[in-house]
Formats: sequence, structure tokens, C-alpha cells
Amino acid sequence: MSRDLITKPITAALLHGAVELEHTAHGVIPHRLPAWARAQSGDPQLAMVEAQPSGVRLVFQTRATVVELQALRTRRVYAGLPARPDGVYVLAQGNHVLGQTTMPGGHVLTVDMAAGSATRVEGAPGHARFANLPEGDKTLTLWLPHDEAVELIALHSDAPLVPVEAGAQRRWVHHGSSISHGSNATAPHAIWPVVAAAQGDVALTNLGFGGSALLDPFVARTIRDLPADLISLKLGINLVNLDLMRLRALGPAVHGFLDTIRDGHPTTPLLLVSPILCPMHEATPGPTLPDTAALARGEWRLQAAGDPTDVPRGKLTLQVIRSTLAEIVAQRRAHDPNLHYLDGLALYGEADAQALPLPDGLHPDTATHRLIGERFAAHAFAEGVFGR
Repeated sequence: MSRDLITKPITAALLHGAVELEHTAHGVIPHRLPAWARAQSGDPQLAMVEAQPSGVRLVFQTRATVVELQALRTRRVYAGLPARPDGVYVLAQGNHVLGQTTMPGGHVLTVDMAAGSATRVEGAPGHARFANLPEGDKTLTLWLPHDEAVELIALHSDAPLVPVEAGAQRRWVHHGSSISHGSNATAPHAIWPVVAAAQGDVALTNLGFGGSALLDPFVARTIRDLPADLISLKLGINLVNLDLMRLRALGPAVHGFLDTIRDGHPTTPLLLVSPILCPMHEATPGPTLPDTAALARGEWRLQAAGDPTDVPRGKLTLQVIRSTLAEIVAQRRAHDPNLHYLDGLALYGEADAQALPLPDGLHPDTATHRLIGERFAAHAFAEGVFGR
């Protein structure tokens, strides 16, 4: 950091898309679930992913030509697998990207999936620096990594930074799985909910949680209590991944999830989205497990480990879930005309899988995130269910 830069601590006024801030010895951690909800989970997977600031950004007005974010990141390493890419920080003016970079230093969390253990090595804060920015007054958005936890310490700049309020944009709250979280996308502004939000000109709060869209009641209560003009739920794939429930439990759980949200948002437009195509789980139940042959080659791929003959006994597949969600929406629309359904195959289907296959069998790449985001925006925002 240059000595002559102005230092501004990170405050809630600077952050958009976070549900709550946790104050630490270094600064603040943006969380996407409130503390009371986190306390009800006890799941280390959810604890990890909700602290990854997918969709969270710093928004400010400034004349600065140099901006640095000082932070302490936590980098994940998976034993026996190639190193994961570093988290990416993107600075944009409107929809124009001025620069993107990674951050040195930070903690390292090494996960041994075979042993089911994790070890952590402490590290030091680093800086993400953006220089040679355009002269004059401008509003900037600094997107935080969607897949890397980070403690935010301060912004440093060569001119004052003034927080920008959300303004007149409609507030969109979205909940989903790792696909909504942004898995396999290469940058935080390239995940499909951010792509869709930009095209729909809405302010996004992204509650996409990798491996954790599981109809948890505390998530429904979180959505119930958040300010929202638009709500969407993309449900199904994680229920199959974890082999979490049977068909008998699915319908009542979805009804209960919707009922809770409607307690706080009785007439808010709400779009229920079923899973995109995932060939291995269309007709084969979960659980989803790592492909051991691929692991032996140092590659990360997933495979379906269930038995299709168990479907008549209530095991869930994506085909079963799509049918069930469509039936639930059709039933409820008799008294809830602001509830809508979108078949996930309209976002990514058979033809798309031929042109843009899922690299690990489950998660879209960056190009596919853009495709899904554009299609969602066309359906939901362009004279769609979220149209004005």
C-alpha cells in the first residue's frame, strides 16, 4: 500500500448484498445468513459457503484513480487435487469492468476429502490494487470473490470514497444451490444471478449456498425477514446430491418453505425454479459422490451413486422433483397468483448440454453461467413475472 493513500474502514454503508456483518479483530466478515440462522445449522459446509461473499459488493462514489482493498482471505486447497484458482476481485463502473485481480497472503484451509478432515494454516492480510482508473467523479462497484471467504479490513484510495445507497432499484432475493452460488464461474460478476441482475436492473441479494439449498426452515425465515420486491427459489439439485429426503417429505417441505416466506411477503412476486439439466441425475437418484477414477488421475468429477430402481419407492431424481414443483405451484396459484414456476430445462437443457457440457458433471462453466443468466433475465425481467 502506498503511504499517501486515504484509509477508509469497511462499514455496512459500503456493502451491498450482505445480510449481516460480523466484526472481527481485523475488520468485518460479510455473511449471507444472520447469526441466529447460522447457529441453527451446525453444518460445516453451510458455515463455509454462506461466508463466501457471492454477490456481495462494495459500492462507492469517488474521484480516486487508485483504489486498494485490504483484506484477509481464506484459500481452500483440496488434498490430492490440482490447486483451485485464487478468488477474483473485480472493479467495475456500471457494467464496464475496469480491472480484476487476485489477492496474496491469507489463511490456507486444506481439506482432505478422503479422511473427512481439514487443517488451517494462518496467514497475513493482502491487498487487491486497482490503479490508472478514469479521472473525475464516478460510481464504482468492487465485486468480492464468490467462492473465497474474506475478512474486509479497509479501502485505501488517493481521493475520498463516499458510500452509495441502493437507490431506486428493485430488491431481488434469490436462493439456490452451488449453481446459484457461482461454482465453476471464473469471476464474481460472471455468475448467473449477477448476470441476470445486471440485465434486469435490480439489486441482488444472493442466497445461493453451495451444497446447501436443502429447504432449511431458517433460510425460509431469513428470506421472510429480508426486504424484497422480487423473490426466486431454485430448488432440487442438492436434495438429490445428498439423498436428503424421499418424495413423501418433499411436497410438505416445499409447501412449508413457501408458507414461511409468504408470512413476510404475502404478495411479493415469487418464482419457483426447478433444476437445470444434470444428465447423471435426471433418472438416477443420489447421493452424488466423487468419481474415484477421475480422482486417481488428479481430476475432479462427480457421479450418481443411487439406484434408478429405487425411484418407485420414493427416491428423488431431477425428473421427479420438476414434476412435483410444477404441481405445487399449479395447486397454490389458485390462492396465490403472484407465485410462478420456471422449468429449469428452459435455462439449460438437452441441446445446451451438447454444446456446453458441465465440466464436472454438475456445475456450469462461465459461458454457461452467462447463458443461464441471460435466459433467466429474459423470462423474469423482460416483461416476465418480475416485469414492471
